[in-house]
Amino acid sequence: MESTYLAGKLLLAMPGMGDPRFDHAVIAMLSHDGEGALGVGIGAVRQGLGLHRLLEDLDIDPGTAPDCPVHYGGPVEPQRGFVLHTPDWEGPGTLHAVPLCSLSTSLEVLRAIAAGEGPSRWLVALGYAGWGAGQLDGEMRRHGWQALDSNARLLWDTPADQRWKACWRQVGIDPALLSSQTGRA
Repeated sequence: MESTYLAGKLLLAMPGMGDPRFDHAVIAMLSHDGEGALGVGIGAVRQGLGLHRLLEDLDIDPGTAPDCPVHYGGPVEPQRGFVLHTPDWEGPGTLHAVPLCSLSTSLEVLRAIAAGEGPSRWLVALGYAGWGAGQLDGEMRRHGWQALDSNARLLWDTPADQRWKACWRQVGIDPALLSSQTGRA
């Protein structure tokens, strides 16, 4: 049976994991069970794309929403939108990844944000990271990822380009001292 302990945690890419799409990645894990795992990247933003442009492309008036960067959620379905948010808002299909955040994928959450009626804290991402059954467990055994207990401050108050280093520092590790090579004893 696969582990389910990663939902609601942060996943950090280890240096030298071998996949440039995940260099210094920080993934908010939303589900992890025997069928696979799903997470959304929160450690990088899409250059040149802000929320207002995304909303306008969806024919949603930006209203009172601030024009903030859109995150690189991952390499899978890069045109698909995800909103990570605080649990004070819920719509159809909202998934709760306790204690980290909630996830909504409907246009309803974007409309609520634009109207000033959405969740109190949120971030928007395009794309996601997905793993098939047992795949993430295998990558973790090969030292590709490190799981970290969630911390709302890292998600909501730390700029995306600083999250990877901030996560390592939270567990008392200087990221400059991490090696990109692993060995076996």
